[in-house]
Amino acid sequence: MNASRTPLQGDVTQAIDEAIRAAKAAGIDVDDGPKHVFDADQRPKTSYAFELENLPDAPDVGEIEDALEEIPGVWARIVYPTNTVWITAPDVIDPTQLVKVMARFNVRATMTDSSLRRRVSELRSPEPATTRRGNRGTKGMSGRMRRQHELEAKTIESARVSGFLNDPANTARHTPPDNDLLYTARDLITLKRLAIAIVFGAPVFLTSYFQELQFPGWQWVVLALSIPVVFYAAWPFHRALAGGVRRGLTALDGASSLAILLAFGWSIVLLVATPAGDIGWQAEPKWLAFNHSRLADGELFLDVACGMTILLLAGRIWTMRARPSLLEEMEKRRPEPSSEVRVSVRNRATGAVTEEMMPLAEVNPGDDIILVPGDIIPVDGQVMGGSCVLEPGLVDAREDLNIKVGSKVYSGATIVSGKIKVRVVHTGHLTRMAAIHRWVQEASHRQNRATLLSTKTAAYLIPAAFMLAVADFVLWVLIYQNYNAAMATALAVLASVAPTALALSPAMAIRLGIESSARNGIIIRDGATLRSLENVDTVIFNRVGTLVQPFMTVETVTAARGENADMVLRVAGALAMESNHPSSQALVRAAREARDHDEGGVDIPHWIDVAKNEITRNGDLKARIEIVSRDDDGEEHTQQVEAMLWRPTNLSSLHGRLAAAATNGGTPIVVRWKGKDRGVITLYDPVKDDAAESITRLEDMGIETVMLSRDTYPVARRFADLLGISNVLAGIGHTDKPGAVRAVHTQGATVAMVGDRSVVNTLRVADVGILVGSGDSLETGNELREDISVIVVRDDVSAIPQLIEQARRVCRIIDRNIVYSWVYNISAMVLAVAGLLHPMAATVLMLGSSLFVEARSLSVKKFPS
Repeated sequence: MNASRTPLQGDVTQAIDEAIRAAKAAGIDVDDGPKHVFDADQRPKTSYAFELENLPDAPDVGEIEDALEEIPGVWARIVYPTNTVWITAPDVIDPTQLVKVMARFNVRATMTDSSLRRRVSELRSPEPATTRRGNRGTKGMSGRMRRQHELEAKTIESARVSGFLNDPANTARHTPPDNDLLYTARDLITLKRLAIAIVFGAPVFLTSYFQELQFPGWQWVVLALSIPVVFYAAWPFHRALAGGVRRGLTALDGASSLAILLAFGWSIVLLVATPAGDIGWQAEPKWLAFNHSRLADGELFLDVACGMTILLLAGRIWTMRARPSLLEEMEKRRPEPSSEVRVSVRNRATGAVTEEMMPLAEVNPGDDIILVPGDIIPVDGQVMGGSCVLEPGLVDAREDLNIKVGSKVYSGATIVSGKIKVRVVHTGHLTRMAAIHRWVQEASHRQNRATLLSTKTAAYLIPAAFMLAVADFVLWVLIYQNYNAAMATALAVLASVAPTALALSPAMAIRLGIESSARNGIIIRDGATLRSLENVDTVIFNRVGTLVQPFMTVETVTAARGENADMVLRVAGALAMESNHPSSQALVRAAREARDHDEGGVDIPHWIDVAKNEITRNGDLKARIEIVSRDDDGEEHTQQVEAMLWRPTNLSSLHGRLAAAATNGGTPIVVRWKGKDRGVITLYDPVKDDAAESITRLEDMGIETVMLSRDTYPVARRFADLLGISNVLAGIGHTDKPGAVRAVHTQGATVAMVGDRSVVNTLRVADVGILVGSGDSLETGNELREDISVIVVRDDVSAIPQLIEQARRVCRIIDRNIVYSWVYNISAMVLAVAGLLHPMAATVLMLGSSLFVEARSLSVKKFPS
């Protein structure tokens, strides 16, 4: 949220104002001059940090700094690369004043969590702010003072590492304003207005269409009943029309508002100037313009005004209730920072473990919390004790719901049975659920901006319908000399136009498509990504991280002639110690098992020292190792040599038995030292259970599948044949992968690249970059938001065909809705001009078309299975 006056500060200011007024009432002379006169140099200073949006070019930021420093005592510096401003200001300066200064330059400033927490802490402190002494220790303090100082230090540290901001303002910061960008403010369309419209409008409607209910003077009673319907119940539509006129824009509900007001105003004129106002006059319902009464006979359209209002309100309320909002559901599940959780605390002195209740905002990474059935998990963490069964959260990441020790758990899931102790990894806005909320929220903001374009296009219908209604009225008067019929056809034109259906066509389907995908563990950047996915005809998989399980095992160890296979494995394990790649972990694990079983005998060292570890640009591992050798006399000699683990990319890299080993097994790793290749280790990485089925599904959708691998062609081709992948790009090193994807794209293909964080640079060059198996990327990958199109937090391959099928379905619905909307609008206005459409029938058709589009858009909630 933008920095604003806190509730506490507002209460203090109000109390001061009330005290001044009370003093004046008592006859005391109180100086009520400027309240913020202060000596800037004498006041304590407070530091703030703001995150900036819409920052202008770097040469222009100096103007913003100068404007800020015009405030007495303020010092400001903008860090352009990080879009941050650091401000030091007297403690009496309201941060809102600083935000307003930056807003003059069209820069939106958002106070960081740490600054906001500090601000709240200062306002709540009963003591006046004083200058703190740096590096004050606890020596010489009394025990109580020392404990107080340590408590303050702990509180500051908690504020720094905790993901929560223990202030109600934090919730507002993450809650976007619920604005309907399409037509009318949603908060004004209420059940109360609908109830009033029905209570007062139903008698109007019934009396107008049933002559037996028309008593003497009924028309004046109907007029009185119409007033609250037209001016209160229909106020949201009038407000939208007035707002559009004031801003020079066109409100999408402007035609409906205009039709209601015209029907009401025309009826008043006829009541006053024609026999329609006479006591005893009766109306006969007319459904076609050709049989409307003449002006001299009188006519009323109050039924149209009330009927349109009732139908519009009912339709809009149904629409709002029918649209599920993932963001709103997430907000309901968001744990309150002030809510208490049970924390397991160990006494360092005695070792005793106790449980105590603590506000969630004070829980830090490393703490252990206890959760029981019915609890919604408030943090991300790892289970350290117990077991439980979970009910899936709002985001289904296809994770195991039977939780045991060692399992990871994420915020938002509900415990059905069991009891667990969770070691906290992330809290508050750092949790995966909060990160998904931000991604979906940003996608909604981007889509809202895109919706403005479609809304503007749809809004052209309003002035077109208005001009058509005027022309229609004139023509009917000139041709038939029947003002009532002319007004009926004009009202039908205005009532039949449905710009909301046209505007809703892309907007709702895209929003629901994005939210439906998010509920199934697939985070889509924006609507443009859906359109790109629709056009994808080639999917490239990086083999590691997408098609295989995230663990590997040693399959074979082949030593060159004259070399010891156990020594080859032991050196490989030593070189791989510092890497966390699955292949390195497999080598280390196999080397340790061989050492523990004393394989190789006394000639193989149990420990090999490694120094100067290095990972090359191609991902090879290099280091200096100590090798012990014996001479002919049996004496041991230790020497440091260069060693390397490298992966061959083509058949010419190896010869003889090593070449055969590198091409006939799994993923080959070559072990080299002293400039000579000593052996080849092949690794087995099991295929994901659904990989083959997912590849087949993509191929059946007409999508060409490609596998990108660093392995030699025989190894890669054999693996691809196992899954049914059409093409293989083999022998591609890490640095060459972006170029390989570009080459596929230049051949005319629309490419979706699928990979994990190790190939982020490759994902960036594709038409659609899909980052998979990366729940942690959501929490730590803010830098990816502008580069990656899709993030899949699931670990299964089936998410890829589901994603593309969902995108195609959403785009297909959008395209068909747009065609339908244009056909409807043109047809309805032609019928209205021809006098074949009663204004009430036109309203029903307009509302029906909008609801039809809504119903089709709502169908995207069902995610492909």
